[in-house]
Amino acid sequence: MFQGLEQTGGLWGVIPRRLASMPFIITDPCIETKDTACVDVCPVDCIHPRKDEPEFAQATMLYIHPEECIDCGACVPACPVAAIYDSIDATPSNQNDLIEANAVYRNGDPALMAQAEEIVKAHLAAQPALMAIPAAERQAAPASH
Repeated sequence: MFQGLEQTGGLWGVIPRRLASMPFIITDPCIETKDTACVDVCPVDCIHPRKDEPEFAQATMLYIHPEECIDCGACVPACPVAAIYDSIDATPSNQNDLIEANAVYRNGDPALMAQAEEIVKAHLAAQPALMAIPAAERQAAPASH
């Protein structure tokens, strides 16, 4: 599934090099919710798309740009649906494909934005009952949802 693998240890044992430094990951409770409380508290505007960006209307969820994030953690408590995890290892296994979506999304790059959105759509297709679960409850839903 991932390109450019290297040994890094941790939960996965083998993860993509570009993901090794992912400080925070937005997961499926954000899908179709896109509450921007996390955007409002981010001191470096690393969460995209923002409401004032043209991509906001089309995006399925918000994404954290891993190279812009300063690892302050302000976004985690601000998220009303608990969609943000503070590391790859903390992200539930049923959300692993969304780690890749966060890693590839680059606001302003149509190809990478489309690639991230395709990953999210595949995540939804693989879990058809997902959207029937309220966003605030998706975090605690079993891996088979």
